[in-house]
Amino acid sequence: MKNRKLGAVGPELPELGYGCMGLSSGYTETDDATAVHTIHRAIDLGVTHLDSADAYGAGHNESVVGRALQGRRDEVTLATKFGQLTKDGKQIVCATPEYVKEACDASLERLGVDRIDLYYAHRIDPDVPVEETVGAMSELVAEGKVRWLGLSEAAPNTVRRGHAVHPLAAVQAEFSLWTRFAEAEHFAVCEELDIAFVAYAPLGRGFLSGTIKSAGDMREGDRRHAHPRFSAENIDSNVSKIETLNDVAVEVGASPSQVALAWVLASRPFVHAIPGTTSIVHLEENLSAADVSLTEEQVARLGSAFDVVAGERYPPGAAKKLQL
Repeated sequence: MKNRKLGAVGPELPELGYGCMGLSSGYTETDDATAVHTIHRAIDLGVTHLDSADAYGAGHNESVVGRALQGRRDEVTLATKFGQLTKDGKQIVCATPEYVKEACDASLERLGVDRIDLYYAHRIDPDVPVEETVGAMSELVAEGKVRWLGLSEAAPNTVRRGHAVHPLAAVQAEFSLWTRFAEAEHFAVCEELDIAFVAYAPLGRGFLSGTIKSAGDMREGDRRHAHPRFSAENIDSNVSKIETLNDVAVEVGASPSQVALAWVLASRPFVHAIPGTTSIVHLEENLSAADVSLTEEQVARLGSAFDVVAGERYPPGAAKKLQL
């Protein structure tokens, strides 16, 4: 894979990393041994960017990642996030300076490491100025507990304000063929301030693989059932867009997933993608997307096919926490 710089202050990393969320929560069930094996295979294939969060599986994800990194810590750039937690049975966002430090210490313990490479505020706390949050995060850098800072799902002006307190290495947000707000909102500020953009869910939570054609293709308990785009009505509307993805896949001799990832990487030179999977076969398929080249015409045609998508990307409650 080609390397891309993680902003002005960060390291060079392969353009494709690995999003670990699905190993603990979300779409399919897996066990810890399989999760560790999957992470090891990703590292063996050249992945050096692993992305976790304390919210994934209520800390379980970080524990699994920590187990996988025993003896291999120096091979990866380790990213994790804080700020989404459950209190009194409700999901809230907390990014007070006091909680920033408490969360970091807890993540370090679960991960079994003495330093986090890239530390994100997972969501922006509407009750805490981002300057205070990033200020506390910068103290973690000074203490040697964190190397680089990032913000996840932060609005462009919030990114500017946070970056003014301490240089940000990365902004993370959802980005794929069917989730495109970053093109109009985030890419300009990332380019101007020399901050990397890390695209999560670059395969549209699996939809762009072409394997989900109805709500029945997802198991009971799959969190996607709560996402409006995956409702029975909206899937019927969105499935037709996959035809263009399939056509381009045939043209370049690749899978739909590989084409979808290649499109993300073609969007801007500062974009990194962190697809996740619990399958070794799909992991290997995803990483081979780095070898897929798309023409300008194919990139434009794919973009046009997904210009209008049925359904919001998050349920109403979760959507309130986005882009503050």
